[in-house]
Amino acid sequence: MSNYIVFDIGGSSVKWSIMSKMGDILTKDKIKVVDSVDQFFEELSKIVNINKDNFNLKGIAISSPGAVDSITGIVGGASAIPYIHGPNFKEILKEKTGLDVAIENDANCAALGECWLGAAKEENDCAFVVCGSGIGGAIVKDKKVHTGIHKHGGEFGYCIVDYDKDGEEKYLTWSRVGSTSALARAISQRKGLEEKDIDGLKAFQLYDEGDIIAVEEVNKYFRYMAIGIYNIQYTYDPEVIVLGGAISEREGYIESINEKLDEIMCNNTDGKIKPIVKKCIHGNDANMIGALYNLLNER
Repeated sequence: MSNYIVFDIGGSSVKWSIMSKMGDILTKDKIKVVDSVDQFFEELSKIVNINKDNFNLKGIAISSPGAVDSITGIVGGASAIPYIHGPNFKEILKEKTGLDVAIENDANCAALGECWLGAAKEENDCAFVVCGSGIGGAIVKDKKVHTGIHKHGGEFGYCIVDYDKDGEEKYLTWSRVGSTSALARAISQRKGLEEKDIDGLKAFQLYDEGDIIAVEEVNKYFRYMAIGIYNIQYTYDPEVIVLGGAISEREGYIESINEKLDEIMCNNTDGKIKPIVKKCIHGNDANMIGALYNLLNER
């Protein structure tokens, strides 16, 4: 039986797995991100060549940060690993391993994974929102990612969700005020602490403990999430909006967002369609499942 190797490039490590064409993970591991681009491709090709015969590998699928051109195999934009931007992944790895390569943006891969085998597997059209240190996402139409002319389709974090006429930053993006890092920053500033003293996990811990400032800021966070999701619904009108990121695993997370969506619906006489919101099923594996789906449908 033919299998495939999948790489998920992160900021500090590269996760890899051997997967069947049905999306089953046969084995997986990870390596630390190395110092140079030459080392990087040597490490990836080494892993491929060690496993190629044992697992009858027929292709390489890659999930990568950045503005990925899936046709050329070149990653634009920026990420925590500067040297991945510029080299041609398809050409380099094909030359080193003899296998065909498919590469796609990590958020797009997560969306494809959930559309193929996850929360949106029964739908053709969905939006995927990732909440973490920023807000990212993807737009899927007929089970295919819409990247847009500038490869920025689904970059919901750039959307304006608030305006502060007295602030230093008047037009406030979703990432700037509605991410978990923004939440942590707001709480630390109000408490007169250094930003490093509070992260997203601590912010919600304070919220659970009934801390007044944390309660106020977490409520703002859920309101921004609801505003962003509402705007996606009326911009694209997907069948479902799937939420990813570690915070989406929190108990009651979807319910809290739905409460804010209800507030919006009750105070907006024009909008009648309430977004259907689900959480990502495959968590950290969604990127790899979607990368494989991208490979299988590109061949």
